[in-house]
Amino acid sequence: MSEYIHAAKYFLPHTVETGGYLEITADGKFGAYLPEGARPAGDIVEQPGRWIAPGLVDTHIHGLLGHDVMDNDWAGIEAMSQHLVQAGVTSWLPTTLTGSFEQLKAVCSTVAANAGEESGAKIQGLYFEGPYFTTKHKGAQNPKYFKNPSVAEFEAWQSAANGLIKKIAIAPERPGAAAFTQAVAATGTVVALGHSDATFEQAKACVDAGATVFTHTFNGMSPLSHRAPGMVGAAMALDGVTDELICDGHHVRPEVAAMLIRLVGPEHVALITDCMRAGMMPDGDYTLGEFAVYVKDGMARLKDGDSLACSVLQLKDALANLLAWGAATPADIVKMATQTPAISCGIQAHCGSILPGREADYLVLDADLHLLETHLDGALVYQAED
Repeated sequence: MSEYIHAAKYFLPHTVETGGYLEITADGKFGAYLPEGARPAGDIVEQPGRWIAPGLVDTHIHGLLGHDVMDNDWAGIEAMSQHLVQAGVTSWLPTTLTGSFEQLKAVCSTVAANAGEESGAKIQGLYFEGPYFTTKHKGAQNPKYFKNPSVAEFEAWQSAANGLIKKIAIAPERPGAAAFTQAVAATGTVVALGHSDATFEQAKACVDAGATVFTHTFNGMSPLSHRAPGMVGAAMALDGVTDELICDGHHVRPEVAAMLIRLVGPEHVALITDCMRAGMMPDGDYTLGEFAVYVKDGMARLKDGDSLACSVLQLKDALANLLAWGAATPADIVKMATQTPAISCGIQAHCGSILPGREADYLVLDADLHLLETHLDGALVYQAED
C-alpha cells in the first residue's frame, strides 16, 4: 500500500510545489503528486515545514573515508557508497585519476563486475578524468601518464567496463583531440574538457566535435582575458555545454560562482565535489594517486607545490554554501545538484528528478537547505542528528 509525504515544498522537475502530498509506492517508487486540497486515503508521513528534493547526483568524486576509486578495491567503493548517503548523494559516478592503461582497465573491470551490488548511493557509471591531459594545468594529476587521446584505448577501457564509462575528460590542445571527441561522443559517452591550457579556439573545436562538459570550471584551465578567452571563456561563452563547479569556497570565490550561475543558468551548471579520500576524515596527511597530500582548514593541498588537490567537500554542503552566498534560489541550487548533473552525463533516466515510476531516492531538507534525511527506494537510510 502506498504512503504519502505531506511537506511544505517539493522540488519537481518543472516546478516547485508548495504543500501537498507525494506518493511513495509499496515497491519504493515515486507515485503521483497531489495538491494540498486533495488529501489522499492512506498513510500520511508528516514532514511539517520541510522540503522534499531528489537525491543528489555527484558525477565527479574520487574518494571518501580513506578510500579512493584508484585503489581498485570493491570493498572501499562499497564503503563510499554506503556513506555518501550522509552527504545527501543517492547516485554517483566513481571517478578515476590519470594512471597507466592497465591500472585504469583493472578499475573498469572491478566496477563492472560489482556495480549494482552497492548498498548505498547507486553507481550510475564511471567518469574517466584523464589521462589525456597537458602539464601546465595538471593540478593533482600525474603527468608521467599523460598522452595523446586514443580511441582504441578508450574502446578497450569501455569494453572492460561493460559500457559503464559515461564521461571522459581530455585536454583540447592534445593532438587528435577533436577527432577523438567526435568518435567517442558518437558512442554516447560524454566528452569533458579540462586540465588544459587550450586556447578558446581549441576548446571550441572540441565542442563543435561533440564535447559538452567543462571539468571543474575555473580550476585547472587557461584563464579568461579580454583578448585570449581561453578555456574559461569557452566554458562561459559556448552554448549547449555544462560547467562543473566546486562550491567549497576555496576552489572558486563565492562571487565568481554566483557570476557563472547568473551567466549560463542553473541548467548549465553541475555542482560536483571532486572529493578525495580525505572526505569525511580528520585533518592530516593523505595520498592522492602517487602524490602526498595534507588536509587542513577544509582544503586538501599537495605537499610538493601546495596547489589544491581535489577537495574534501560533501555535496550537501555545496547547497547550503550557495544559499548562504546568495548565489542562486533554492530551486536553482537543487537543480544544479540533481537534474543538471544527471542530464550532463546522460543518466537522467535513472536519477536526478522526482517522477512517477522512478525509484524513490529523495532528501528531506530544511529551509536553509541543510540535510535532514536521505531515502533510497523510499526507505530512510540516513537521518541527521538533532
